[in-house]
Amino acid sequence: MDKYVTGAVIRRLREERNMTQEELAEKLFVSSKAISKWETGKGLPDITLLEPLAAALGISTIELFAGEDVINMNKASNMLRTKFYVCPVCGNIIHSSGEAVVSCCGITLPPLEAEESDEAHSIHVEKDGSELYAAVDHPMTKGHYISFLAALSDQGVQLIKLYPEGMADARFSSSRVRKVFAYCNRHGFFEVRVSRKKA
Repeated sequence: MDKYVTGAVIRRLREERNMTQEELAEKLFVSSKAISKWETGKGLPDITLLEPLAAALGISTIELFAGEDVINMNKASNMLRTKFYVCPVCGNIIHSSGEAVVSCCGITLPPLEAEESDEAHSIHVEKDGSELYAAVDHPMTKGHYISFLAALSDQGVQLIKLYPEGMADARFSSSRVRKVFAYCNRHGFFEVRVSRKKA
């Protein structure tokens, strides 16, 4: 992981659950002094205790590292609330239909924040029969390229992985598409809204 769990996080999560140090210690088969040391920064829980510690606090191990429990309020699975994540180490692309803690290559990934497409990352979208054709006039060199294009509708996500020295374009089913996204490996995440008339 990119960071180890801190004592302040353990204490806050324990107190939020109205649990004493003794009660937490009992669940982990350690002494209350051990819990006190962790919470005051005088020691750290052994790595073998992290999974049981997270379970005792009622959260996942990833949430424990993140320092907060993640509550996905997207109960209706509204796909328009989809979030995208890109691993800076391996380039893995992940998406979730709501709030999540996502980890890849030992790193907790932040969700991408889309900006309106700018002149250098202008996303052109045209309807072509039952398809949408999306293209970005952008370099596709080994060091600077569009990594993926995605179309988002209330029914799901269509994602096309792109590669250096290829074309920065893709075709999507046009059904109910609301947004098209492009991810530049140097400048980030861009979006364009799709007119309902076009989609």
